Amino acid sequence: MANIVRIFQVDAFTSTQFAGNPASVVLDADGLTESQMRSLARELNKGDTAFVLRPTADDHDIGVRFFSPLKEMPFVGHATLAAHAVLARQSPRPLRRQKGSTGIVEVQTLPIGAGFSIRQPAPAIGRTLTTVELAQVLPLLGLSTEQLDASCPARIAGTASTRLLLGVRDAAALDAIQPRLTALSALSSQLGAHGYFVFCRTARAGCDTEARMFCPALGIDEDPVSGNAHAMLGVYLIEQGLLNARGAVARFIGAQGMQMGRPGRVAVEVEVDGTGKASAASIAGQAVVVFESEISL
Repeated sequence: MANIVRIFQVDAFTSTQFAGNPASVVLDADGLTESQMRSLARELNKGDTAFVLRPTADDHDIGVRFFSPLKEMPFVGHATLAAHAVLARQSPRPLRRQKGSTGIVEVQTLPIGAGFSIRQPAPAIGRTLTTVELAQVLPLLGLSTEQLDASCPARIAGTASTRLLLGVRDAAALDAIQPRLTALSALSSQLGAHGYFVFCRTARAGCDTEARMFCPALGIDEDPVSGNAHAMLGVYLIEQGLLNARGAVARFIGAQGMQMGRPGRVAVEVEVDGTGKASAASIAGQAVVVFESEISL
């Protein structure tokens, strides 16, 4: 017997259709095999697809698996936001605990019109690139050392899904990026970074930061708005002493997607313990359902 699944197209980190980061959400996915999930993600080809599953224990409300067009992903921020925008239409709840391969994250429904907040343990910030490695990366992005932010050393962030965080001086440097995608994809395994998150601390559109991200190794040439990478950026800025906490929380707004014509915003909160170390990070934003359909597999 064929499985009939419901599919939703959602634009995340925006309140406007055809902006932000598109993701596909598949409900009723428990009857699908992994092969079917992979095939459906390739067919939808919208960056990332979230497959929503029934809970398997009392410690969570839903399970989710994420697939890019090329591979399964451990966690995807914008697809999580998209999934909960769909679930809120089906059955509104103030808080859901979502289980995936990286563990459990809490997703809170914010006041009307404010969207959703995703809270997770603070992402790990790893090693700094060597001078030789940086000299390999920059020409593949069309950047020079003069365009870099001297306060922001290039560092690898994350564990299961890693990003290179690279700070540049201003938005003009972001606009000037000309990525050599095939070469960047080949370099990813050598560096241990699945994607390249380039940011500046001076932003347009009334935000605190602006960024672009390239993940050709994952089948995503440029990601419009990157939720999880902004959580990494928040922890990175805390560690570098570039983001001040008021009380026990540091906050900023990140902009992304302007160069792609898909602008979006990510609200970031980083919880800081008594020693000044980041303990948890939340990313928040709005999402809008563009269309829904059904497919028989």
